[in-house]
Amino acid sequence: MTNDIEIYTLPDCPFCKKAKEKLKDNYLDYTEYDISKNEEEIRRQLAQLFEIPSGRATVPQITINGKYIGGYSELKELINSGRLNQYLN
Repeated sequence: MTNDIEIYTLPDCPFCKKAKEKLKDNYLDYTEYDISKNEEEIRRQLAQLFEIPSGRATVPQITINGKYIGGYSELKELINSGRLNQYLN
């Protein structure tokens, strides 16, 4: 089965690069959305969509199979703890 992994990024974001490396290291394909063309508006939309209290989403923002994961730190924790499988098909 394939997994639908989406990651919202900015080109110069170090945590975005780390998140993508972490996914690649675990043989997980993903769809990347570069938000730089309309950054402020997309950050606002992501904050609303994922119910981020500050009203302004940081990057990366990651979803797996429609479930909101969070950013790099949350992805790293899921992988390191072995709990990532609960999000995968």
